[in-house]
Amino acid sequence: MFKPILIPTDGSDLSRKAILYGVQLAKESDEGDYEEQSRVLSEKAVEQVKMAAQAAGVPCETIREVHDQPYRAIIDAALALGCDLIVMASHGRRGISALLLGSETAKVLTHSTIPVLVYR
Repeated sequence: MFKPILIPTDGSDLSRKAILYGVQLAKESDEGDYEEQSRVLSEKAVEQVKMAAQAAGVPCETIREVHDQPYRAIIDAALALGCDLIVMASHGRRGISALLLGSETAKVLTHSTIPVLVYR
């Protein structure tokens, strides 16, 4: 999400194209839209958890957290709920992509005092 976006122009045809592109980017990057899309996606993901737990006959409590540092929110939630284990997926990125993209799973592994099971 980009906010605000500066779109300088010199009046040329190329600048006009940049203006149109920049305005479209701003429209797509709108914070309200991003938050709404994020909420919808997370509700679908949480619903999948509920359905899987229900199908297995396992009691389930769900929460949704919005945090600048997802790994910290995961650890904090696990501590607050008294969890004995955190089960997470890993995309298995290696090398430069793992360094550049980072890994919330790796951060949880590094910082959690609660055991973490990584599913790959």
